[in-house]
Amino acid sequence: MTITPGKPSIRELQEREHGVGHDYSKGSPHIRHHTIRDRLIGSLHALVQGVIDRNGQCRVLELGAGHGTFTDHLLAAGAQVTLTEMSEPSVRFLRSRFRCNPNVTVLYDKDGTSAHRAGPVDAVVCISVLHHIPDYLRTVEQLIDQVVPGGAFFSAQDPLWYPRRSRLSMSLDRNAYFLWRLGQGQLRRGLATRLRRSRGVYDQANEADMVEYHVVRDGVDEEALRDLLDPSFQEVEVKRYWSTQSGLLQVAGERFFPTTTFGLVAGNRR
Repeated sequence: MTITPGKPSIRELQEREHGVGHDYSKGSPHIRHHTIRDRLIGSLHALVQGVIDRNGQCRVLELGAGHGTFTDHLLAAGAQVTLTEMSEPSVRFLRSRFRCNPNVTVLYDKDGTSAHRAGPVDAVVCISVLHHIPDYLRTVEQLIDQVVPGGAFFSAQDPLWYPRRSRLSMSLDRNAYFLWRLGQGQLRRGLATRLRRSRGVYDQANEADMVEYHVVRDGVDEEALRDLLDPSFQEVEVKRYWSTQSGLLQVAGERFFPTTTFGLVAGNRR
């Protein structure tokens, strides 16, 4: 792998990619496709209810909340939510959206360390977040320390670790994404990105390469995450599924294609 010089911070890349007026749902299968979204919502409600049953409350730390798509469902389930977000325009949006809700606190994650300011929590929720973080295992290790006994950890919508995936799985995934890019009228960007990555070259100044950090280090290792969480939680489950941006290919993929993406639920902190 070759990385070109000129390295903006992860925050700067996030703000360029997710600036004012950014549409999070456009390229987000877990928001666009009801089959994935509904499963996530059901899982979040079950998680919050389980924690409330054990602890009498559910203080959630939600990393990388975007525009709060799933925050609404955490609140509806009865949680108090602290949000972190690295994009300043998104922080302004979140603060405006939830300004009258005393059960929401919004933290601007300017340096990538704001999560610790939430203090002890009953649950951590990361939806489409871990693959953006260079050292995600270290981050999760630190987050575990904030979860109180009886609490939970939930992550979803991260790409499975490439080395354990078949050639067919990788090919179908990449081609489905490329076809979706063409449908968005982004032929030039799609071809340029595909050419760079096929040569093993990644541009650290280009958010197309570095915001989706999983392309640099071969996805997210779901088994390493499970092994990391297992000593601290009584139940840990990895759920694998197909996910792509195209609605048509999502329907076909759920029936016929290999899994590409995973979610993880760890419950009942020891």
